[in-house]
Amino acid sequence: MRTNQPQTIYLSEYRVPAYLVDTVDLRFELFEDGARVHSTLAIRRNPESEEGAVPLELDGDSLVLESVALNGQALAAGEFEDRGDKLIVASVPEKFELSVVTWIEPQNNTRLEGLYKSSGMFCTQCEAEGFRCITFFPDRPDVMARYKTRVEADKSAYPVLLSNGNPIESGDLDDGRHFVTWEDPFPKPCYLFALVAGDLVEKRDTFTTCSGRDIDLRMYVEPRNAEKCDHAMDSLKRSMRWDEDVYGREYDLDIFMIVAVDDFNMGAMENKGLNIFNSSCVLASKETATDAAFQRIEAIVAHEYFHNWSGNRVTCRDWFQLSLKEGFTVLRDSQFSADMGSDTVKRIEDATLMRTAQFAEDAGPMSHPIRPSSYIEISNFYTLTIYEKGAEVVRMIRTLLGPELFRKGSDLYFERHDGQAVTTDDFVKAMEDASGRDLSQFRLWYEQAGTPVLEVADQFDQGQGVYRLTIRQSIPDTPGQADKKPQHVPFALGLLDEHGKALPLRLSVDEQDAPTERVLELTDAEHVFEFHGMTEKPVPSLLRHFSAPVRVHYPWTREQLLFLMSHDPDGFNRWDAGQRLAVDIIQSLVGQPKDTPVDPRLVTAYRHLISDSSLDQALVDKMLQLPSEAYLVELASDADVPAIHAARERVLKHLAIALRDDLVACYRRNAGDGDYAVTPEQVARRSLRNTALAWLLLINDEEGRELALRQFREADNMTDRMGALRALVNSEYEADRDQVLGDFYQRFQADPQVVEQWFSVQAASSVAGRLDKIHALLAHDAFDWRNPNKVRSVVGAFAGQNLSGFHAEDGSGYEFLADQVCRLDDINPQIAARLVTPLARWKKFAPAYRSKMKAALEKVRDKSGLSKDVYEVVHKSLVD
Repeated sequence: MRTNQPQTIYLSEYRVPAYLVDTVDLRFELFEDGARVHSTLAIRRNPESEEGAVPLELDGDSLVLESVALNGQALAAGEFEDRGDKLIVASVPEKFELSVVTWIEPQNNTRLEGLYKSSGMFCTQCEAEGFRCITFFPDRPDVMARYKTRVEADKSAYPVLLSNGNPIESGDLDDGRHFVTWEDPFPKPCYLFALVAGDLVEKRDTFTTCSGRDIDLRMYVEPRNAEKCDHAMDSLKRSMRWDEDVYGREYDLDIFMIVAVDDFNMGAMENKGLNIFNSSCVLASKETATDAAFQRIEAIVAHEYFHNWSGNRVTCRDWFQLSLKEGFTVLRDSQFSADMGSDTVKRIEDATLMRTAQFAEDAGPMSHPIRPSSYIEISNFYTLTIYEKGAEVVRMIRTLLGPELFRKGSDLYFERHDGQAVTTDDFVKAMEDASGRDLSQFRLWYEQAGTPVLEVADQFDQGQGVYRLTIRQSIPDTPGQADKKPQHVPFALGLLDEHGKALPLRLSVDEQDAPTERVLELTDAEHVFEFHGMTEKPVPSLLRHFSAPVRVHYPWTREQLLFLMSHDPDGFNRWDAGQRLAVDIIQSLVGQPKDTPVDPRLVTAYRHLISDSSLDQALVDKMLQLPSEAYLVELASDADVPAIHAARERVLKHLAIALRDDLVACYRRNAGDGDYAVTPEQVARRSLRNTALAWLLLINDEEGRELALRQFREADNMTDRMGALRALVNSEYEADRDQVLGDFYQRFQADPQVVEQWFSVQAASSVAGRLDKIHALLAHDAFDWRNPNKVRSVVGAFAGQNLSGFHAEDGSGYEFLADQVCRLDDINPQIAARLVTPLARWKKFAPAYRSKMKAALEKVRDKSGLSKDVYEVVHKSLVD
């Protein structure tokens, strides 16, 4: 058991750095048994600091210090102190040069922070605090410097040597070694430093900017991945053009590079000019990547590129401001994806993630505002709250200001703060100054945790022709926060008559030419809105476009929801009505006898969806997806997961049986023709086809089985092959399941990213993912505990997606996860802390499950030498 409590860092204790670093001169000597890092820092006292002549303190982690020199003179032992996590020089002048030499062992770095090795190449990950694992440095984002980096290595083993900026010198050295020197002309925080050395294939392209500059685009991958680069390169060029057109942002360096790395804790990293990507987030071919992977890659490439301005040119003052760069950039990549595909479908995907996972985070023990007030380990705050809710908050600013004033505000923000490390307040202030709007109350979104709840009631006055909406706002208590103030909420709505016609929303008797959709601004705990000129009670369409990240409670009847599914002109709310209807029906069956009837109107609604080819097929595909088990659990109190699973499966099988012929017709109607392409039309067609196939296999349909086997054998793309594989894995056809799993692995065993898909489809299956099977996957030759993707594809998929397996009544799933977290904590604490999350919300579940989940958490808590990453999550989860 850990006996010392890790230190908590507080926003209120922020002080400007006592010293600034103007330039950083680095020299890396890379060897097989380690690396020697020579660092020369040009340092001066910060004139804005009130601390005066204080000792110089530099951060370090797992470094072997070889020498320290001040202005070229080696310091004696008594002139500095090496504490391991700090290098302290007691007496320094106003301005000086500090030279430090450290030895590190990248080949033994399983934490994957700082400099480490992946598949034989050297690579880095410095966000948030990885640079201190390379050399001693004031490792905080408000210390921005210009970097020059010389990388030296064996030329035959590491012919490619990369770092930030532009290459300025290269040459050969003795003993078969060589070097390349890179210089970055723009000041940056150390978390954006990057280095790569390896035997890599280079793919090149060019992009001409709006001002006529030619940018050299380069992508570096292992030779076996040479044919998987085209989609990422095309996505990059689309992102660059879109950012110029929509935000007026032009790329600033002469070179933009992307490197694919197999071992990576995150998805990708926006290092200045040298983006490093998790291989699964950048490599794609139609044979190895699904449509969803293609779309995800496009979004992530865009996200990292957009960071060049929203994160690099303007960065965070401190890590409490993380959402400043991440929330804004997620909004930007979401807008980009919507423009590249379907705006409605993208909004559905964003809202689904918010309502299923982020709302759960808001209601859990790690709940925090998008600008947290404290943390123990900053890596634990790379969360959906910071990213996705942060994006929704910036989106609300855009909604309140309108697109033109929002663009004016973003232009002012970039112009005012270029080259600076700033705060979320600075961002909001730029929006205020550009628009003339007062966003004082809106700032509460940055300060208060939790998901606001809007209780909506209505009344129709036939005599006066007035329809009244009463909206009450509340925000649940969260750890450390109670009695919260009302927030500024943009609430989009429309009203429909009995024929589905959109009604004008007149807020006064005299209003002419009233719009049929309005954004109401909620600022008080209660509002009453009156809509005039109504001849009948309308059907309300509330929170259109998911205009705010809130929960809406309104007593819709099933008849009203069916009506909105068919008539609402807002595509998002048509989908939402279907989700609410399905939730209501599934919830009514939880814990009920098996002969309790399923509302027949659901079948009628789904038959209409699946049979009407005139509807937007991308929207139809989304509307056919039943609410996930995770979302149903989130909506429940004292959740009984096996009972929820059984009720949902029952509804799904009921639909499949009733719609059997419609499903076969849908499958055949959406058969592919022509060359594979990732277009909205083709993606929707393949998804509908695979949905129909999955439903047929759920009811053990023999024709469906033959269709699945044929599709698996004949597929020319991974989307169709994986669709057939998943359907068979989740079916009762055990012999077929074993056969196709074996064939799939035999075909793709040399491709790590595809093997990860193979792991995941089994671990996530409630049919195939029994705990004994999960143990077998962990023992498989292709599994590697040091590789985060492999761990996520088995342990993460089991605990996060195979909910009925994880929540087994005997608690074996909980005990399994606790054991794996303890094991991983010694290898990679950052990944271990993320994997323990399913146990953290133990209070959410029914008592029989709750006690076993708590016991599993306590087992993790009592582990000897527990990392501060895992300690923070477990400690906060166990607090009463």
